[in-house]
Amino acid sequence: MSHVLVLNAGSSSLKFGLFECGDAPRALATGLVERIGGAAALHLRDDTGEMLARYDLSPKNAGDHSGALSAALTAINAKFPDAQVAAVGHRVVHGGMDFSEPTVITADVVARLKAFIPFAPLHQPHNLAGIAAALSAFPSATQIACFDTGFHRHHPFVNDTFALPRSYHDKGVRRYGFHGLSYDSISGALADMAPTLHAGRVVVAHLGNGASMCGLLGGRSIASSMGFSALDGLPMGTRCGQLDPGVILYMMQSEGLDADAIADLLYKKSGLLGLSGISHDMRRLLASDDPHAREAVDYFCFRIRRELGGLAAALGGLDAVVFTGGIGENAAPIRQAVCTGLDWIGIELDAQRNSVNDTVISTDFSRVRVMVIPTNEELVIARAAMQVIDK
Repeated sequence: MSHVLVLNAGSSSLKFGLFECGDAPRALATGLVERIGGAAALHLRDDTGEMLARYDLSPKNAGDHSGALSAALTAINAKFPDAQVAAVGHRVVHGGMDFSEPTVITADVVARLKAFIPFAPLHQPHNLAGIAAALSAFPSATQIACFDTGFHRHHPFVNDTFALPRSYHDKGVRRYGFHGLSYDSISGALADMAPTLHAGRVVVAHLGNGASMCGLLGGRSIASSMGFSALDGLPMGTRCGQLDPGVILYMMQSEGLDADAIADLLYKKSGLLGLSGISHDMRRLLASDDPHAREAVDYFCFRIRRELGGLAAALGGLDAVVFTGGIGENAAPIRQAVCTGLDWIGIELDAQRNSVNDTVISTDFSRVRVMVIPTNEELVIARAAMQVIDK
C-alpha cells in the first residue's frame, strides 16, 4: 500500500500527515509542530485521535521551519518505518496568476514560485524549504503543490481588482485571497453535513495566528478579506491587517523607514502583538488582565464583525457563519464577542452550545446558522495529491 505525506507550513507552525492511498485517502497519523522559533512542541496522533507522540522541542531542533520539518519526519518514521511514500503534497500559499490547480513540482515550477516570495514573505520561503527537504528525503516520490490562492481565482472582477491604473491589474497586482485550502475544506464539509447551507450564502471565519474571512456562494469563493498579500483584512498574530496606505507613506517620508523596515514592522511586530505589547498568542491575551491585552482582543473582534457585515453585503444576505482555525475552533470567548449584538443580521448565539464547542452554536430560533467546523487542509491536499498520481 502506498502513502501520501502532507506538509502544511504556517507562519509559526507546521502541520503534517501521513495518508494511506485507496479509494479515498485515510489518515494514519496527523501532527503539528507549534510555536516554531519559541517554546516549540510536537504532537502526533493516530486516526482515532489517540496521542502517538508528544514532546517539547529545543530552539536548536525547531528554531525554524527546516528544523520543525526534520522533527516531523523523524516522528513519522519512528511510528511508521515501513511507509511507502509515493507522493508528497505541499501547501503553497501563493500561486500568483500562474497556478490555481494542484501542480506537479518541477525545477521550473520551483523557480516560478520563488518569484512570489515578496507577495507572501512569512510563508512562501517555508513552503519552498519544505519542498526542498521533501525532494531530498523522498527523491522518487511525486511532489505536488496545492495553492491557497487557487480557491479564490473565480472572484468577480469587482472583488479581484484595486482602483489603480489598469496596467497594474494586468501585471498581477490584484486581490488573490488566501487560506483557500481551509475554505475548500469547509465548503466540502458543508456539502456533506448541510447541503442546503452549502448551496446558500455562507461567511467562513478562519481565525488563527493568520486570520481571514471568505464569502461563499454555492460553495465557491465570491469575496475574501485578504487581498494582494497576506497582510490585508483582519488583524492577526503579528500582522497588521487592513491599513491606510497613507500610513506607509508617512513611515517612509516622516520616519525614514525603508521597505525592509516597514515589512518587518507590518509582518512581524504588528497585529495582536503590536497592539497588546504582550503576545501574539490569543490564549495569553484572553488570560491576561492587562488592559492593553483586552484592547487588542476587542479590536480583533470588532474587525471580524465589520468584515462580516461587508461580506454579507457582497453575498446579498447571509444563511450561515462558520468559525474555523485554531482560534475559531477553540476560543469560545472570541466567538461570543463576535456574535453578541448581531441579532439585527439574524444571529442569535446559544451560550451553552458555544461554551462546549458544539458544531451548531446558534439557537434553534436563529435565522442565521452559526457553526464551528474544524478545518482539514491536510485532507484536501492528500485528495489532490492522490488525484494527480492516479492520473
